[in-house]
Amino acid sequence: MRLAIVLCEGFADWECALLMAAARTHLGVDIDVATADGARVTSMGGLDVSAHLSIDSLDPAGFDGLVICGGSIWETGEAPDLSATIRAFDRDKRVVAAICGGVNALAASGLLNGIDHTGNSAESLAALPRYHGRPHYRDQPWALRSGHVVTAAGTAPISFAAEILRGLGLGSPELDGFLALYGHEHRVNGSASVG
Repeated sequence: MRLAIVLCEGFADWECALLMAAARTHLGVDIDVATADGARVTSMGGLDVSAHLSIDSLDPAGFDGLVICGGSIWETGEAPDLSATIRAFDRDKRVVAAICGGVNALAASGLLNGIDHTGNSAESLAALPRYHGRPHYRDQPWALRSGHVVTAAGTAPISFAAEILRGLGLGSPELDGFLALYGHEHRVNGSASVG
């Protein structure tokens, strides 16, 4: 199994870290980092990451899923247009996932117009071209999976990882237990708030 993780300059370190570590270390999933032109990128926290390939070379035939990490770039004109790549992965029914500002890329591609989704806020998506999915927006603090599409706010990296892994068919009681350990601090008054 193989996942492509899209990282852009200024990506949010915490949003895909648990997913990448759990998938690679505990489940044997190959993780390939894709960046614009295959260039090295630096996270918000100063972590330098070398890419395995460029965004333009992503082909759904070689991957089980596409994950778009959030970061400050998605709110600017510097954000890459991933629409063709997103639509190709969607056509092939591969897992397509985005967190935080990365959800903007899904919205701008038109993918979210007819399916339930979440993100940082409905308002952050409303101004995007090709986005007409407001009736399907769900304001919730955990990730949401609609078929093979996973969306999450930047504050939900644990449930984001869980829904991607479940979408890949890797869900299990052991995975649920592992993710519950990481989500334990989000328990409110004895009830889980991580989805």
